[in-house]
Amino acid sequence: MSQDLVLAFVRDLQQRDLSIIKNWFTESSILWMPPMGQIEGQRRIIATFRIIFRKYSDINWKVTEVYSARPSRYIFSTDSWGTIGKSTPYKNSILTIIDFDAEGHILFLSDYFKDTAIFNMEKPTAVVPEAANVTGL
Repeated sequence: MSQDLVLAFVRDLQQRDLSIIKNWFTESSILWMPPMGQIEGQRRIIATFRIIFRKYSDINWKVTEVYSARPSRYIFSTDSWGTIGKSTPYKNSILTIIDFDAEGHILFLSDYFKDTAIFNMEKPTAVVPEAANVTGL
């Protein structure tokens, strides 16, 4: 295994071509990416990337460092930037743990984002009206 697999995966991800990204995963692959929980299987993982690519009109990744944790596991840092929707700027730093099988497929990928506030902005918050002044009850 080589760090070149990490760089090749991110290059393919940058193309946003799901038919290419699909080749990196198998039905036993696992993806952990906030704010979602565990996603297992090639079909579900590709559906997740489809949602991500629809959400971001522009998204980019640049690998800044790659560390080998063991022969098939790498930890790498990435700068990510782009646009959410039509005009919301996005910028983040990501730390990723990635495991490959002997054929170079991704067995496990987990992202850790430096700034998670952008994910909280997307979720609507419940509006709780102030307590009404009720008399006579």
